[in-house]
Amino acid sequence: MSNLGSGGKRVLMIVGDFVEDYEAMVPLQILLCAGHQVATICPGKTAGDSVATAIHDFEGHQTYSEKPGHRFAINTDFTTVDPADYDALVIPGGRAPEYLRLDARVLEIVRHFGETKKPIAAICHGPQILASAGLLQDRQCSCYPAVGPEVTVAGGTYVAPAETMDSAHVDGNLVTAPAWPAHPAWMRAFLELL
Repeated sequence: MSNLGSGGKRVLMIVGDFVEDYEAMVPLQILLCAGHQVATICPGKTAGDSVATAIHDFEGHQTYSEKPGHRFAINTDFTTVDPADYDALVIPGGRAPEYLRLDARVLEIVRHFGETKKPIAAICHGPQILASAGLLQDRQCSCYPAVGPEVTVAGGTYVAPAETMDSAHVDGNLVTAPAWPAHPAWMRAFLELL
């Protein structure tokens, strides 16, 4: 288990290379500040490794721009992690979810949280993993607008974000949001579930 944090709930965060920098780093810091323990995992990585991140911004183009971000530390071994040891799950966005959803073990871990009704926070492209795990049937889900069709195809109801991209949506144990401008609303709602 992670040596980060000293109490509260045990939260698992799944990341991969080119995860959105703010959507991994900021929730990690918020959760640690609130006294929770956060284990960060990535397929093919062990404690002490890191992933590259990307910073996505909204600068008036037809889609977001992308810039290099920071290195994000992995503090828990992916192959030995047991999701039953954790109280909640965080799935950041960025480009990582599009390939993480192809990993059978990732989907198995995510399904555990869905089946046990533990809190799940997913943002931006993170709901791509929820869709692939089969967790969006008859659920309402916010996400980056380009992921909306995947929510619908997975049997869910896409909840369009406010124009400012700063809204979050709660459906039972699921807290979703469109992008990092929603961090205050998204993390506030997730902390309430914890």
